[in-house]
Amino acid sequence: MQMTGAEIFVKALADLGVDIVFGYPGGATIHIYDALFKNVKVRHMLCRHEQGAVHMADGYARASGKTGVCLVTSGPGATNTVTGLATAYMDSIPIVVFTGQVPTLLIGNDAFQEADIVGISRPCTKHNYLVKETKDLARIVKEAFYIASTGRPGPVLVDMPKDVLIASARYELPKEVSIRGYHPTYEGHQRQVESAMRLLLSRERPVVYAGGGVILSNASAELAELAHALSLPVTTTLMGMGAFPGSDPLALGMLGMHGTYAANMAISHSDVILAVGARFDDRVTGKISEFAKHAKIIHIDIDPTSIQKNVPVDIPIVGDVKDVLQKMIKLVKGKKEATAYRGKNAAWRGQIASWAKTHPLTYKPSKGKIKPQYVVEEIHKLTKGKAIVATEVGQNQMWAAQFYSYEQPRTFLSSGGLGTMGYGLPAAIGAQVAMPGRLVVDIAGDGSIQMNIQELATAVQYNIPVKVVILNNGTLGMVRQWQEFFFDGNYSQTCLPRIPDFVKLAEAYGAKGFRATKPEEVHDVLRKGFAADGPVLIDVITDPTENVYPMVPAGAALTEMLLV
Repeated sequence: MQMTGAEIFVKALADLGVDIVFGYPGGATIHIYDALFKNVKVRHMLCRHEQGAVHMADGYARASGKTGVCLVTSGPGATNTVTGLATAYMDSIPIVVFTGQVPTLLIGNDAFQEADIVGISRPCTKHNYLVKETKDLARIVKEAFYIASTGRPGPVLVDMPKDVLIASARYELPKEVSIRGYHPTYEGHQRQVESAMRLLLSRERPVVYAGGGVILSNASAELAELAHALSLPVTTTLMGMGAFPGSDPLALGMLGMHGTYAANMAISHSDVILAVGARFDDRVTGKISEFAKHAKIIHIDIDPTSIQKNVPVDIPIVGDVKDVLQKMIKLVKGKKEATAYRGKNAAWRGQIASWAKTHPLTYKPSKGKIKPQYVVEEIHKLTKGKAIVATEVGQNQMWAAQFYSYEQPRTFLSSGGLGTMGYGLPAAIGAQVAMPGRLVVDIAGDGSIQMNIQELATAVQYNIPVKVVILNNGTLGMVRQWQEFFFDGNYSQTCLPRIPDFVKLAEAYGAKGFRATKPEEVHDVLRKGFAADGPVLIDVITDPTENVYPMVPAGAALTEMLLV
């Protein structure tokens, strides 16, 4: 059956089960949009900016576990996706971004709205394609989804010249995908697993360090089973929030620069670390030479290049986290060694509990000013911990990680690796599209939300009922905090006058707006906002001088925390 490239593209999406595409049209993709107009299986959501479209696809992927899809035009449309691609790449999120391109004969000629997006995106995609012939289009679309979602997930970009979309070819979607040189390792080596368990059981001060890989491999249940079988204390990275229930007695909370005192002390005094789907980034390790210097390290990761990248590892295990944890559970489940080990590490757990009791996450309440931590606590109470929470980046992100307890995976969406301001609102919209029956809350800062606030129009147009809570402190808070601690309080370019009026702005977009200016107003304003239909923006005027604690200064050891 002969079809145009545009028709082939849309049919391939439909046949692959794609139900939603986030995008923005242009001249190079106009034939695709005509084909989409005639297709009822693939919905399209018209965003207001290409960066927002990529973040929506990203939020959709994180909340659902499916691959998110984005479609944009050539030139600036394509280059506007780069921040979203880099965000997804750093956090290993499966998305496929399709870009239009000028006709093949014009590539390299400085044609109107031409950009070498394949070259530009190469460092921030798992793989990318330039489609040169229409007959290859369906195969490449299928390969793109396969690459994005297998092995260590990540973004894939497919660049489609306009003439390829206009020309005709036979539609042939391959049944199987086979890519030379691409063979992810899913099964962990049994002998390495056994060696790891022998090492673990020989030590008395274990800590599990769980990252986003646990969530990506849907291995939260296995992580909990192994931890409970051996009574292993568990700390998570920012990307691992929700991988292990935050209220579990074995949970230590987040570790690292703004991690809990108990988690940082436990890692620093441990004698064995079981790192699961985590990458030892600088926000976690602090000063490398002081990081867990008494501990042997076991590292499980599906990406072999992540192992030994930042810290020496004693036992590497390359494989899917779920597979490796299942193998570990088999070695100890119901065994007397497991019972003995729970007794063996009891004193260690007691030490950790003591650290947690003497130095809990806390802040100094105020009767006159709204503390942002209090707002997050109230959000947790009202949602009973069951909301999907997206964040922007900055202090709001850290308070959302510290003061909201995440009990399930895929309930905390945040730009962990790249730290992308403007991520939260579009990601929340994407998550809400994926999970229409859930309450989705974006915890935002007044600086970050303005990076992509135009997507409020998208939420209104499609009646996406996201709730945005702005912790409005009138500053770029995290940078201001660093200026206070390390630059003698020289607040250079971090003071934001409270412009615009967010309630009026919400109303201008057609959303509902609420505001709290006093502590006693917070609970009722949040309750009304969450109960209201449609998209809602809640502006909470918070204390501009509040800082995020604990804080490990850059380059310092995890034990050198600044406390409240």
